[in-house]
Amino acid sequence: MTPSAIACAVGGGLILAEALLLRMVRRERTVWPELVFNLNSGHILMWAFRGVEIAVYAAVFAHLNLHWVDRLPRMAQWIFALFAWDLCFYWRHRTHHRFGLLWAVHIVHHQGEHFNLSLCNRNSWYASLTDLPFIGVLAVLGLPLDIYVAVSSFHYAVQFFNHSGLVRSPGVLDRFLVTPRYHRVHHRAEPQFFNRNFGGTFLLWDKFFRTFTPPDDGHVHARYGVDGIENSRNPLRATHEPLLRLVGVRWPDVERCPSARASAAFVTTGALLLYGLLICWLNTQHGAHPDPRWMLMGCTLAGTIALGAHCDGKRWALPTWCSLAFAVPVVLHGDRTVSDAVPAAVLVLFAIHGVFGIIQFARSVASPSRLPQR
Repeated sequence: MTPSAIACAVGGGLILAEALLLRMVRRERTVWPELVFNLNSGHILMWAFRGVEIAVYAAVFAHLNLHWVDRLPRMAQWIFALFAWDLCFYWRHRTHHRFGLLWAVHIVHHQGEHFNLSLCNRNSWYASLTDLPFIGVLAVLGLPLDIYVAVSSFHYAVQFFNHSGLVRSPGVLDRFLVTPRYHRVHHRAEPQFFNRNFGGTFLLWDKFFRTFTPPDDGHVHARYGVDGIENSRNPLRATHEPLLRLVGVRWPDVERCPSARASAAFVTTGALLLYGLLICWLNTQHGAHPDPRWMLMGCTLAGTIALGAHCDGKRWALPTWCSLAFAVPVVLHGDRTVSDAVPAAVLVLFAIHGVFGIIQFARSVASPSRLPQR
């Protein structure tokens, strides 16, 4: 498996394990529609744009390089990268909270109403593209591409941990790193916590630039999320509605049919199948010039939109999902470029899921079913 596929698989496993432990240890209810959205929000397009980000970085490094960093000893390059990338992230993050266009992209991440590992995956499709003006500085200074990719991956792993809902405080790490204890403050919905604690890995940037706020450990009923905009479960809507609102355009809404929603178990298993397709796609991305595998990408993207719209209660979503569930095995098995990339068992499970979807839809038409909790 490719490193990206391994990271995605491990991350998904940890998210599900944490949800199970939170339920067993702390009796916290798992809000499956939100967790499903978090897994599928940025999903395949965000990973694809991560590839664009790296390609642009490589181009800038090749043509606009001042050679200040790549002349240093290799160890000095690594040390520089470790701190410089985190400083760039701090200002990237702080700027996203200040300017309307960037906030319209970043707001998707803050709409999550429950603080757990899945929240780290919750992003706009375009999140990676907005990184370019900030990380491009490192390419101009001459930070080699291999070090940039490795160090950025390390920092993203730390940020994944920072969203843990299970870890209260990791002890000594609280003294110099951004931990879940501090990052919870950043996601709080109460006004006194707005625009605080922007750091990604190291605590020193917030303290140096005076944006640090200590955690309110005694407050039991913390509130997360963003007021004033609907928390859609459809990644297509969640990504684009804030951008449309920025220019005064309302998202075109249609009548909802709450009784057409299937069970939370059905939605969750569908999301896991889509997550499996994402891992399969990532496993096909090798080398500097990866093959986009458009058919696999398209099926995965269409599935995330249909399943998300179903969670929003759209009438068309469940029949569309069922159609996709039957089409995916046929289309992918018939495409020679991806037939060897997706295990046959996954394709069979999609078809089975489509059958259950038809049963769920028939039951919802006959009599309203119990809704999955939002």
